Amino acid sequence: MRVAIETQPGGAGPNEDWVAATPTLAVVLDGLSTAGLETGCRHGVPWYVAQLGSQLVAALASPDVSLTAGLAGALERVAALHPACDLSNPGTPSATVAVLRQRGSSLDHLVLADSPIVLEEADGFTVLSDLRVDEVLPELRAEVEQYETHTTEHKEALRRFVTAQRQTRNTPAGYWVAASDPEAATHALVGSTPINRLRSAAVLSDGASRLVTEYGMATWSEVFTILRNGGPQELIATVRKVEATDPTGRRWPRYKSGDDAAVAFCRW
Repeated sequence: MRVAIETQPGGAGPNEDWVAATPTLAVVLDGLSTAGLETGCRHGVPWYVAQLGSQLVAALASPDVSLTAGLAGALERVAALHPACDLSNPGTPSATVAVLRQRGSSLDHLVLADSPIVLEEADGFTVLSDLRVDEVLPELRAEVEQYETHTTEHKEALRRFVTAQRQTRNTPAGYWVAASDPEAATHALVGSTPINRLRSAAVLSDGASRLVTEYGMATWSEVFTILRNGGPQELIATVRKVEATDPTGRRWPRYKSGDDAAVAFCRW
């Protein structure tokens, strides 16, 4: 498996996405925004995704370890790295997880939350994503989206939304992400696809996939053409060009003008 990767921040702040690859593995993590709220952790989201990503790559080096078991073990080990932090805080650093791993003639996948994996097959595209987060607190989400980004009203609405969202995070009534509890791994969507059915695959944070899913400015076929011709860097540049036409989020209401983006493009 040949993998090209790229990640870039969406603005002036630190990048809270993380991506890595080996000849048999591609991993994308998208750290959840804290909206400036207390997390109970002194390390922060960029530290968390770097630690979780590194632990996950190490855990999945063995093909005998399932993706679910590998993620659960990685979550447990990262929690052990900062025992002095309040890991019971509902805002403890957390992230979405999307993983592809080649194992013999199969390609295994794991998706936890809304960072999608897109498989290119001869007859079309299959999108693997966990969109349970979109079902949570629609009224507060709509309140955030009615204001232009960078306004005081937008910031305050986002804080209210994230505060309420934290209470549903990693609960049966809400949605699941990687945080401090290894149980979250058991709620990931997993599966396997024969490699001989695939032309290529992309693992994306939602900061990159939104060119299709949120902005509707490209089809998956067009995205994969960009990836083949210009690679992940060109895809992210295309997203930024689109966002620059709507810097205040009027055409496409969103949480920030530009989100961190990460891409792993896999070919055989």
